[in-house]
Amino acid sequence: MNNSNNGQARISVSSWSLHRHLGRPQIYGVESGRTIPIESHNQGDFSLLELPERIASFGIHTLEICHFHLPSLDPGYLAELRQAIVAAGVELFSLLVDDGDVTHPERGEEDLAWIESWLDVGAALGSQCMRVIAGKQPARADTVKLSQQRLASLADKAEAHGVRLMTENWFPLLATPQTVVQLLESLDGRVGLCLDFGNWQGEEKYAGFRVIAPYAESCHAKGQFDENGRLQRDDYERCLDITRSADFAGPYTLIYDSRMPANEWDGLAAEREIVSLYIGTQS
Repeated sequence: MNNSNNGQARISVSSWSLHRHLGRPQIYGVESGRTIPIESHNQGDFSLLELPERIASFGIHTLEICHFHLPSLDPGYLAELRQAIVAAGVELFSLLVDDGDVTHPERGEEDLAWIESWLDVGAALGSQCMRVIAGKQPARADTVKLSQQRLASLADKAEAHGVRLMTENWFPLLATPQTVVQLLESLDGRVGLCLDFGNWQGEEKYAGFRVIAPYAESCHAKGQFDENGRLQRDDYERCLDITRSADFAGPYTLIYDSRMPANEWDGLAAEREIVSLYIGTQS
């Protein structure tokens, strides 16, 4: 097990948590067109180039960026964004590649190549990690083996780029703690784990989190909000208690994903207030 990327618990934020402020740019990927829908970008309160300074002003200095929030993959733009991140004193922890199915029976190799292409982007931005989907197919012996083989190949290429490859307890292939552990163990530490609080549901999720938390190198601390926009504190603290018991020491990335029309900054502030108690700071 590799419990963290650099052994420091800290608060982070994903660009997804500010999707509305970024103007809700259209999500795209291998299944919905590979061309960036440029017309849907730069329609919000601020641009991705401004995001690092905005989160730094909010008191957060670690960032994850979703692939579909990038309005351009031009080397000049990527260099400009990297400079904006550095100038704001922000650490780019992870590039989140939110599409692709390396276990797809017909399209798997094509999807793998598409995912691999993002390694150049992550390296250009100076991202420490790149989180990918382990597979969208149901977990069977053949699909788990295929995921292992293709993630191993991808991990080799990521290492050559100076990027740590990670996956997440997400989609059918990694819908159970047993499969998460099986896959990670088969990869001998070459692929890290992002533990996401919001991807598993029901009372049984807590037992599952206890199984996989010792493997986590990052945590998507996604809170549940009620119909009045209030954070469900009991559930959030129960999930955080599990990570603390596992001696988690990585970024707690605040994920605000509520459909309520609340202000994203307010939702992030509510999550940060609680997460701060788990890293010993009140930022």
